[in-house]
Amino acid sequence: MTEDRDWPGEWLRGVLPQAVLRVLDDGPTYGYAIAARLAEAGIGEIKGGTLYPLLGRLEAAGHLTVEWRAGEGGPGRKYYEITPEGRRHLHDLVGRWRQFAAVVEAHLAAPSPAGEEPRA
Repeated sequence: MTEDRDWPGEWLRGVLPQAVLRVLDDGPTYGYAIAARLAEAGIGEIKGGTLYPLLGRLEAAGHLTVEWRAGEGGPGRKYYEITPEGRRHLHDLVGRWRQFAAVVEAHLAAPSPAGEEPRA
């Protein structure tokens, strides 16, 4: 999915840590590739000023490790890899996200007290 979506920033801040960890759950990669995967997933274009501080926070929390690797015909890159603790954290976040999304969906779909359909 490569649609451009203009999601509210508050929504992205709430889901971005688990989305980044989900990308890294597929294997180590570098920042630009993480951003590209998020865009391909339909999450949108995540700028470096948002992504790299998040990666730093995830590293500080022990959820990922960082390794410099020599570039192939270019400069070296920082590769990020999820840790076992990061994988446990991702699993927890995904479960909690699903519960939260179900609660929000039920709330938004509920009829208004006057019995009218919810306004879109």
